[in-house]
Amino acid sequence: MKRSILIATSFLAVSLVGCKKNESGNKRIVKTENSEQTVLADDGKADSTIAYNVDVNGKKSIKTDYVYKATDGTLVKVVYDYNPEKRTLKVTNNNKTFVLEKSEAKTNETTYEKADMKATVKGDSLIIHQGDNIIELVKTKI
Repeated sequence: MKRSILIATSFLAVSLVGCKKNESGNKRIVKTENSEQTVLADDGKADSTIAYNVDVNGKKSIKTDYVYKATDGTLVKVVYDYNPEKRTLKVTNNNKTFVLEKSEAKTNETTYEKADMKATVKGDSLIIHQGDNIIELVKTKI
């Protein structure tokens, strides 16, 4: 009986000492500086047309591909390339891809152009002007 009380007391003491929370965290984990990259518009403010993915550790990365839906129900894949030297927008539909280069960026609006095509991104909407045609697209949750 004394032996079982001694074992139970020892187990309780070890579990209390072993499970003690340390507020400073794990000493063996190396903390890295959080270098969040924020894409700025041409006016120097954060570009609100750009979305970010956040992983389980809270690290941000730029989301680059989206599926947009046209007013007639057609689905269009749009890929943004945020390379600082040359920002582009790739629109793919029916195995055709159009690549437009960024021409202007404001805080809430970014414009991409190439030849007779012009695309304007405002929040979740993308408006493409191709000649006399205007195509309105909205981001989907797919």
